[in-house]
Amino acid sequence: MNRVYNFSAGPSMLPLEVLQKAASELVCYGESGMSVMEMSHRSPDYEAIINDAEAMLRKLMNIPDNYKVLFLQGGASTQFAAVPMNLIGRTGKADYVVSGQFSGKAFKEAQKLGYDVKCIATTKEDNFDHVPEVTKDMVRPDASYVHICFNNTIYGTKYGYIPETGDIPLVADMSSCIISEPVDVSRFGVIYAGAQKNMAPAGLTLVIVREDLLDYAEEKMPTMLEWKTMAENGSMYNTPPCYAIYMAKLVYEWILSIGGLDEMKIRNEKKAALLYDYLDNQDYYVAPVKKGSRSMMNVTFVTGDADLDKKFASEAAKAGLKNLKGHRSVGGMRASIYNAMPYAGIEALVAFMKKFAEENPKK
Repeated sequence: MNRVYNFSAGPSMLPLEVLQKAASELVCYGESGMSVMEMSHRSPDYEAIINDAEAMLRKLMNIPDNYKVLFLQGGASTQFAAVPMNLIGRTGKADYVVSGQFSGKAFKEAQKLGYDVKCIATTKEDNFDHVPEVTKDMVRPDASYVHICFNNTIYGTKYGYIPETGDIPLVADMSSCIISEPVDVSRFGVIYAGAQKNMAPAGLTLVIVREDLLDYAEEKMPTMLEWKTMAENGSMYNTPPCYAIYMAKLVYEWILSIGGLDEMKIRNEKKAALLYDYLDNQDYYVAPVKKGSRSMMNVTFVTGDADLDKKFASEAAKAGLKNLKGHRSVGGMRASIYNAMPYAGIEALVAFMKKFAEENPKK
């Protein structure tokens, strides 16, 4: 078996133990006589899978009983529209913090729908090299919610704190940092995330929503976007992304088996520290993100020479270090070191970075 270190921002690596377990059950799940991919979502076997997935996630994230867990489709980008359509009915207004591309897209989507939305903070003028400082006095007292993107995949930044918004519900896109460390769910009104970075294959979207926020949806909104309908139907108003939910269950099971999110955080901090420590103690590569806003999941760096950056990504791929090219909008390199990336992968990356710097002196 010749597996590479996959630094893709998503779809990304899955734990090898999870893949092996899925492989062993691919043709026949338990005593069902069929693959999970072939099951009716209304069958007892599948109902057990989705119920177990929710129970494991609740345990993993310590989700309070007054929150609903929804397993949906459409990707986090669909939630850019679903969030305002489900919540704007509270007051008719919403505040957004723009700290990168995806929070900007969420803001534009709400604008496109014609709502009274306001950008209360952004770091665009600094090329998103840090996250904004958000304080309660910045939030409109009659806002329906405040929206943030907790970890910015493209720019490699993350909130090192949870913004205080008082009585205004905080909504967070956690697509690229979900289940990477413990988080106080009770500080948020809504958490949503695409699963393809830390949780499961592409196709599954997670929404965790406080129950009292389920009664503010637009009257004429599409049924498939309405959280209350999905909650009342146990995420099965229609056929859910069955196999992706099964894979998520296996991932939750794996994290619980190693010690939960406390242990996951220790592992992720150790990996990130190795890479950032190297970047901070050499002068060939530049890490553009300010300390205090650095992501533990997505580490960005550049050589300062676009041709060298291109060569780096190409030669790294040949060395078994795949998908290190930065996002097309920013260039450079990006190492996405999600939960499934082993420490050995970071060691291999740092060793390659040293070798590349020695063999490719700057002009």
